[in-house]
This record gives sequence, structure tokens and C-alpha cells, in this order.
Amino acid sequence: MKDIRIRDLPSFVRTTDATHFMFNFCLGCAERAPSASAVIFHTFDALEQEVLTALYPMFPRVYTIGPLQLLLNQIQEDHLNSIDCNLWKEEVECLQWLASKTPNSVIYVNFGSVVVATKEQLIEFGMGLSKSGHPFLWIIRPDMITGDSAILPPEFTEETKERGFICSWCPQEEVLNHPSIGGFLTHCGWGSTIESISSGVPMLCLPFAGDQPTNCRYTCAEWGIGMEIDSNVKRDNVEKLVRDLMEGERGKKMKEKATDWKKLAEEASGPRGSSTMNLDKLVKEVLLSRNQTYDV
Repeated sequence: MKDIRIRDLPSFVRTTDATHFMFNFCLGCAERAPSASAVIFHTFDALEQEVLTALYPMFPRVYTIGPLQLLLNQIQEDHLNSIDCNLWKEEVECLQWLASKTPNSVIYVNFGSVVVATKEQLIEFGMGLSKSGHPFLWIIRPDMITGDSAILPPEFTEETKERGFICSWCPQEEVLNHPSIGGFLTHCGWGSTIESISSGVPMLCLPFAGDQPTNCRYTCAEWGIGMEIDSNVKRDNVEKLVRDLMEGERGKKMKEKATDWKKLAEEASGPRGSSTMNLDKLVKEVLLSRNQTYDV
């Protein structure tokens, strides 16, 4: 990874303690990887070509099979329609609310299914969104705030009652692909990142832990479709970045690049795309053609 900084490394290997459990767990996984019959990456060739080129000589078989959701969308089998990818109950009423908004006008805010924030961060985010003047769809899980309830100040409620929608979970793929969505304020988990790329939506990035700092670095510095929010969240900074993303020249350029990446993601997952062919190879060469158990 070129120009990578220590702060961009995943949090579980960014340690000076050689006995750290997660560091040694990751080290063990990396050491065992060359003995696997295949290594699968949820990405597509054009998105991370430089890194993939470096990995190909290290492993016997490397398969890029992403974006998975775009591949799934091409499967026309009715009996699979009842199978969902979400573990949280989706509040689909937000889609009706989005339908009442103009194209590219809404900022979507979701920090994933695991991230926890402080009450102070919640308030700063809320007041920043309020001051930005833009409509927003904000996902606040019941367990999202550390040691406290997710209660926003009365002035936030009063100022945003006509242009804000808050719920505990939503069908993210449908939301990101909705015409009214103009940007995504995200924790940069890989699932959310690649779904946003697949939908052509630029991002505001606030990584918390795990692989999120690395995803943030690539989103902002390599792919040109994101801006990073300082971890010391302040409402004025949130307001400024939301305005830059939704109405500024920089945001316009990011939207154009996001549209380009969306097209490349669709090509990779299309009938003759690289990810489609890799998935076929994975099934035929590894999962079906060998009559033994493999560590994949």
C-alpha cells in the first residue's frame, strides 16, 4: 500500500505489544494463508489492482468476488427472495420519507451495526447536521451510545423536525441507491464502503476501529470519493464537511468519481465481468472439482 501511514493501519495490528492477542491472531492467519486452497477478497480488480498485483505471487489462488450485492442482484431465483442479509429489523418507512425529497438532497448517516459512540459525539453530530441545513436520514441503534441513552437536545429536535428522519435500522442497499441520497456519513466499515461504491455515493468518513482507518485512507486518498472527519468530533466541522459534500465544488468532483467507480463495479459484476468469472472459477476449481476438505 503506497503512502500508508501508521494511523491508517487496522487498529488490531497497530500495537507495540508483541504479545497482544489480536495482533498474534492476525499474524497466525496471515502465516496460514499460503496453505489455503484459495484466498477470497470482497473487492473487484479495478478498485485495488496495485495491492492485488502484489498478493498474486504470494498465494496459489486469489479470487476477487465483489461487490457481492451486485452479484446477488443478478440471481433471478424467487425462492431466494426471502433470504435477507440484515440481522436488525429494518424500518422501511424511511423509504417513503426519502421519496418526498428532491434528488441528491439527503445526507445518509449510519455507523454500522457494531460501532459505539459517546453521548458527546452524538450531540456534536446532531448539531452539525442541524446547522448544515440539509435533509438527513440518521440511523441510531438502541445500543449505539456508550453507557447512556441516545437522547438529543430539544433544540436539535425543534430545528430538524421538518427535514430529518431518525430510525434504528434501514435497508441500506435501497437507501444508498435512492435518487434522493447525495452523500453517506459512515464509519467506513468495509461492507458500508463497498456498498457506497456500488451505489455511486460519495462519503464523509469517521473511522473508529478495526479495518475502518485503512478503508478511510483509500476512500479519501486513493479513490477520491471521501473526506475524513476528525476523530475529535465538533459540530462546526461536521457542518462544514456536510456542506462541502452536498453543495461544494469538491463534493461535485467526488460525486463524479463515485459515479465512475460505480460503473466499474457494475462491469466487474456483470455477465462477463472479472468478479463474475472469478466466482465461477472458485466454484468449479475449488469447491466442486476437488473431493476433499479445504481451509478456504
